[in-house]
Amino acid sequence: MLTANKSYYEKFADGSVKCIDEQIPFEIPESWEWERIGNIAFYKKGPFGSSITKSMFIPESKDAIKIYEQKNAIYKDVEIGGYYISDKKFDELKGFQVFPDDIIVSCAGTIGETYVMPKKMRKGIINQALMRIKLYNHEILDFYLLYFDFVLKNQANEQGKGTAIKNIPPFDILKNFLIPLPPIEEQYRMRNFIKTIAKDLDSVDENRNAISVLVAQAKSKILDLAIRGKLVPQDPNDEPASVLLKRIKAEHPKSKKKAKNISDNSHYPFIIPASWNWCRLENGCSLITDGTHQTPIYSETGFVFLSSKNVTSGKINWENVKHIPEDLHNVLHARLAPQLNDILLAKNGTTGIGALVDRECVFDIYVSLALLRPITEMFFPEYILLVINSPFVKSQFNQSLKGIGVPNLHLEYIRKVWITLPPILEQERIVKKVEEIFTSLDEIENSIKA
Repeated sequence: MLTANKSYYEKFADGSVKCIDEQIPFEIPESWEWERIGNIAFYKKGPFGSSITKSMFIPESKDAIKIYEQKNAIYKDVEIGGYYISDKKFDELKGFQVFPDDIIVSCAGTIGETYVMPKKMRKGIINQALMRIKLYNHEILDFYLLYFDFVLKNQANEQGKGTAIKNIPPFDILKNFLIPLPPIEEQYRMRNFIKTIAKDLDSVDENRNAISVLVAQAKSKILDLAIRGKLVPQDPNDEPASVLLKRIKAEHPKSKKKAKNISDNSHYPFIIPASWNWCRLENGCSLITDGTHQTPIYSETGFVFLSSKNVTSGKINWENVKHIPEDLHNVLHARLAPQLNDILLAKNGTTGIGALVDRECVFDIYVSLALLRPITEMFFPEYILLVINSPFVKSQFNQSLKGIGVPNLHLEYIRKVWITLPPILEQERIVKKVEEIFTSLDEIENSIKA
């Protein structure tokens, strides 16, 4: 209680009082009261571990008594769990019975999780991993739960362990914690305010997620427009793709495989500008292969070794990489030496995602990655990449997936994928426009997440 001289006194059962100013953690409004946590609730920890053993368990039945576990508190679910004891054994452990409106607290696993037992619950007891709390005045429930969580996390901080709760304080310490109690009406107002804020925060999270979905959809649409010749205007002064193809075929014998006949409209996947051409992916690459098929022996240091796990978001993750020893690297590199502006394509697991090798780096790749080496006189590597990541090419990949369980893109199908070939100068304009739009979309998404 607060006296006229602004000091706080605690009154004991024998009628004596004691000044507790030094124990008061912070000032509270005059209409509030400080109270010991032990004076507003009954606390009971579960029985010793040896009090409940597997030999006591019985099959579930109408008369079986349930044993509630820490999982019930952690997952906020009264139905979880499948351990039961007989009515006779319950008589020995009835001091640990839990009732509707009781609070159970997890003392093992994820410590400090609370759950209010519902009105409709099966008769049962708590096990050694739970603590039971019964408030003397249930009206303060919401405020009590907030402050109880604050007390536990504050204790964790004072112990220098961060906000992760490592243990529940012993009863003699826990019961002595002070809790500031507002008038009931104010507690209700605080509860309603917190619920409103929680709803607003949920709404913000939903809006953020919605924005992320819209940004992803917008990017997909931009790529689709880009490969159809609808993103930037055509320039009649650009050298047509058909002329470019003839020249490349003469310079690169491997690319002499027949490109799509532009006069045969019936075979077009869709209409493209007159200055564009259709070709297979293999027509635009000097090399399409995959990484080593042998399971590597990893080392703590050595040469970088990438797999499909490093290509998951349209870029190469160079941070979380594995390494292989020099002797294995020499063997693998003699077969395949990735280089700047190659494209890595995930062909196992999360398939069909491409990423550009954007730095000079000596590394090797696993079979879960395909390597595409664009003919740079014919394609901007960045254009090939955006084509690969477009909905049109992804749909072709999806139609050709093989394997039960883990999806797998075979090299033969990767090579045969249809792609669009714009004039080389238009490719450059397309790449710049896509980068410009994607940057703006990323800024929008990041501003929402900030």
